[in-house]
Amino acid sequence: MHAVDGIDLRLELGEIAALLGPNGAGKTTTIDMILGLGAPDTGTVRVLGMQPREAISRGLVAAVLQSGGLLKDITVRETVRLTASLYVTSQPVDEVLDRAGILAIANRLVGSCSGGEQQRLRFAMALLPDPALMALDEPTSGMDVEGRRDFWTAIRQDAEQGRTVLFATHYLEEADAYADRIILLREGRIVADGTAAEVRSLSAGRSVRANLAGADKAALAALPGVRSVELRGDRVLIQTTDSDAVARYLLTATAAHDVEVVTQNLEDAFLALTSDEPGPAAVRTPAGTAA
Repeated sequence: MHAVDGIDLRLELGEIAALLGPNGAGKTTTIDMILGLGAPDTGTVRVLGMQPREAISRGLVAAVLQSGGLLKDITVRETVRLTASLYVTSQPVDEVLDRAGILAIANRLVGSCSGGEQQRLRFAMALLPDPALMALDEPTSGMDVEGRRDFWTAIRQDAEQGRTVLFATHYLEEADAYADRIILLREGRIVADGTAAEVRSLSAGRSVRANLAGADKAALAALPGVRSVELRGDRVLIQTTDSDAVARYLLTATAAHDVEVVTQNLEDAFLALTSDEPGPAAVRTPAGTAA
């Protein structure tokens, strides 16, 4: 089995793209190839028209990884200053600390910082070369709600100025809220690629919910398009590909009330498109990887 098998992927300048998939889907391997940490057995990877390592050596690519890479016994500012010394040119240290939201803790030892603060420090370090492409692997891991919001505000501002951002995350609500584009991987292949709304639409069906005392589960399950029926006391939850027919039946042939029709969310689409059961695919590509 290949970690990545036939991805054909092109990112545009100023785009925020989320790379989603279950564990083992190929997210980290894809990012590693873009960062020059691995090479495809077949196919090519080009970053800004050049080999990944060349783009990185020019300061055009930066990464925020989930863990590692920090010295615990020096301060936050010393860490950023040390990293800045590795570049021919870099952004001012206090400027990137401020943009990452950690200027106030610049004199704190890294080992005394929380997991979320250390992740912001990695973000500040990634900002130093003013990269055209930023690759993020679980970028908000350990951050609180306010920290996540501030982080994504900064990312959006960067994208508006032309920076491309590719991030892998398990937080589906972040992908739904902040990504311009969602790329969904399953077993090393792209199974969906589009806006959040487009990906949600690939998971056919809606949920119909209603209050119905003494509901006949078998009768509801026999309705056209019904995929599942769940009873929670007097509350009925029906997954269906024909919500109009189900709602019509409930309203005209039963005593149901408080009927709701709810569209599938990104989590529903994620589960449907990455499950072991055969499902729809938005993309099928030849071998090789391009970025």
